[in-house]
Amino acid sequence: MMLPRNVNVILIAVCVSVLCYSTAARAKKAILVGEAIDLIDQFYVDPVDDAALVEAAMNGMTTTLDEHSEFIPPRMYGAFKDVIDQEFAGVGILVEQPDAKQPVRVITPLVNSPALAAGLLPGDEIIKVDGVDVSTMEIGDVSERLRGPVATSLVITVSRRDESDWQQEVDIKLTRRKIELESVVGDHRDAQNRWVFHLRDQPSIAYIRVSSFGEKTVSELRRTLGTLGRDCQSLILDVRANSGGLLNAAVEVCDDFLDSGRIVTIKKRGGEIDSEFDATTGVLLRNEISIVVLIDGNSASASEIVAACLQDHKRATIIGSRSFGKGTVQNVMLLDFGRSALKLTTARYYRPSGRNIHRLPDAKPEEEWGVLPDPGFEVSISDETYSELLNQWQRAGFPIMTIAKQAPPESTPQSDVIVDPQKARAVEFLKAKSPAQPGRAREAEPNPAPSQAAA
Repeated sequence: MMLPRNVNVILIAVCVSVLCYSTAARAKKAILVGEAIDLIDQFYVDPVDDAALVEAAMNGMTTTLDEHSEFIPPRMYGAFKDVIDQEFAGVGILVEQPDAKQPVRVITPLVNSPALAAGLLPGDEIIKVDGVDVSTMEIGDVSERLRGPVATSLVITVSRRDESDWQQEVDIKLTRRKIELESVVGDHRDAQNRWVFHLRDQPSIAYIRVSSFGEKTVSELRRTLGTLGRDCQSLILDVRANSGGLLNAAVEVCDDFLDSGRIVTIKKRGGEIDSEFDATTGVLLRNEISIVVLIDGNSASASEIVAACLQDHKRATIIGSRSFGKGTVQNVMLLDFGRSALKLTTARYYRPSGRNIHRLPDAKPEEEWGVLPDPGFEVSISDETYSELLNQWQRAGFPIMTIAKQAPPESTPQSDVIVDPQKARAVEFLKAKSPAQPGRAREAEPNPAPSQAAA
């Protein structure tokens, strides 16, 4: 039955009133912050920067939330987006500044970069960019000057020691171009600076290290899996020190190893299911090929999704140490017309078994969180060895000429390799497994803040 016209009018008026009330309540809170900023701007004893006040207010709000929610200001948003997109426009060098009072120093030019082609060397100190003295600037400011639009040129002046240990200034002209950041790397590089995805001493064991989960990770991994060949008998998938990245990248990686089954469940506020992801038919690696996933205390988020999923489906053996325990999903919401962003925790995810991954601040070791290695496969590692391994992983990505220059004269690039107990346990386990038998696989794609920064 149709309601009388006056009743319809009343209902509409009520809805509009409720909406106006809630909008006014939110606006009142925002006005309060704005008034405080205006008062500080007018009456504080020293001049203040309005943008700095807004950033401080945003940081204050997000610090009352969880540790993974944060405001990303305009000066940091570009670098944040570069990491996710896995590319930036620059000259292609990795730099560091161990001492804030000293010039930024080149760690290495990147493979296939303008910097490598132009002859920048490890140890070069950057003292000028296009004639501007940057010798006392912070690393972030220097990196910003080195980056810029593709195809634009710049001149870098470096201070370099020659073979006689004399310090000299050298001008190097470069042209910026798109620099792609790798997230899927191998065991070592060959003489042509190409990644080798098989262990040097055990070529039947493939080794793939995923350093992050970005926009290009899935395509990188699929290309790599397509190069392994029929002689690959087992695989080590290393996600140690991988702090995560994109949810969809982790889901697709799991799907490439599974024929069916739940990958991950996302639940929003109140435990309501937001979405569920399941594997689709077909795999990129034959099911009879054994897989080991290496994890550690710095494997988090997307890394834990992959490790937990493959563990629950018994598709991989998990070796290493307990993962970080970050079972939350963050959405990046653009602010100020895309110049800044709010990274906000909006949901939690759960492994296929339904078990919890997220570690609360007061969680105890005996409670359920993170991903545990399979029974009998927990391998501890000392802080000193772990630090050396991080350095070794970084050096493995350097061009061959960089490794040779940084090595002592009496050594070779392979002579100072650190023993990795977790990787050694994986090799021991896989060698004891029966060799894989021929099978069918889905076709892969054809083979074709720190004190450091990339520029």
